[in-house]
Amino acid sequence: MSRSSRIPVLIQARVRAAVVAALVAPLAACSSSASPGAPVAEAKPSPDDRPVTVSVTPAGKEVPAGEPVRVMASGGRLTSVTVTDAEGRRLAGKAAADGRSWVSDRKAAPGTAYEVTAETRSAGGTARSARADFTTAKADKVNKVDWRPGTGTTVGVAQPISLVFDHPVKNRAEVEKQLNVTTSNDTEGSWGWIRDWSGRDRVDWRPKTYWKPGTEVTLNAELNGTDSGANGGWFVRDYTTAFTIGDRQIVEVDLDRHRLSLVRDGRTVRHIPVSGGTPGGDKRSWRGTAVLMAKEGTINMNSETVGLADAYDKMVDQSMRLTWSGMYAHAAPWNARHLGKANRSSGCIGMSDPDAAWFYGQVRPGDPFEITGKDTKGVVAPGNGFGAWNLSWTEWRQRSALR
Repeated sequence: MSRSSRIPVLIQARVRAAVVAALVAPLAACSSSASPGAPVAEAKPSPDDRPVTVSVTPAGKEVPAGEPVRVMASGGRLTSVTVTDAEGRRLAGKAAADGRSWVSDRKAAPGTAYEVTAETRSAGGTARSARADFTTAKADKVNKVDWRPGTGTTVGVAQPISLVFDHPVKNRAEVEKQLNVTTSNDTEGSWGWIRDWSGRDRVDWRPKTYWKPGTEVTLNAELNGTDSGANGGWFVRDYTTAFTIGDRQIVEVDLDRHRLSLVRDGRTVRHIPVSGGTPGGDKRSWRGTAVLMAKEGTINMNSETVGLADAYDKMVDQSMRLTWSGMYAHAAPWNARHLGKANRSSGCIGMSDPDAAWFYGQVRPGDPFEITGKDTKGVVAPGNGFGAWNLSWTEWRQRSALR
């Protein structure tokens, strides 16, 4: 912040004139016994009743954003402070125990006009009001957020909260401090910073273990007025989402036995014959815990989009995305002779049309797929879909910027 933006705004002259007028007027009204034209002595306020001097920082026009609003009182105390923007939104804060200062909880946001109203009480007990205003400079660059899951959704027990940023986030600790997660049962969890499959910065919040069914979760990302750091830009809005955890459903995929099992609340509901990725090359499946990201229905799958040249290009039904790199569970009637017998897909988990239709209707985004098998191409990475569960709790917590 430039030096000029910290110069206090003194809010006194207008209040002092009003006080003197108020003190003189009653004296003139009570002078009827004096002879006409007799001079009236001007009353002067006692030292204890002098107006309180109030100063506000930042001050002025087009001042840098990203600093708390500070209000100071001299010669008395602050009884209340209100800071509002042009749309009437308040910037909350706290006063010191002695009433001499007040500081906003959050920082001034870019491109915003603020009005400050300070109610004061002098040493002599007189209450007065003072006002000031300032505006912050617009952001040269704005950082935005893409977040999951959406508000009002019901998700599976492995669903993380995931925020992907348009621009780099260098001030990770400052950003993470503004991300507030509350749950209906005090679920233990942690943020972890990772590189999204798209190459962008991303931060996820996952519980220590799978969510308890019925948990209600709320995220309040109070990012407005936070600086991302070099080349990242400012956040100019807040984000919020609230969702509920559904039934405990775990999908166990055994590629060695070529079988998928849906387990609900500890009970196996159904076994389904499947065929996974072809062993010995790039068409192998991933192993570890993948999380159902979305149910996409009928989509076109083209192998060139996942680096497999011209292996396939077809419409696929009952498609359920498991990774950004292109691993799905879906209907694969063309592979019928291998279902339950051999892994001969291009990396996905295929099943018959009837089984896929039933299974598609049972699962929801956020359900974990726990995939095992000897010949796979590795464990799902944290940023390849929702692969955070493939890190231990200790490893995951180390990815927090606040550890």
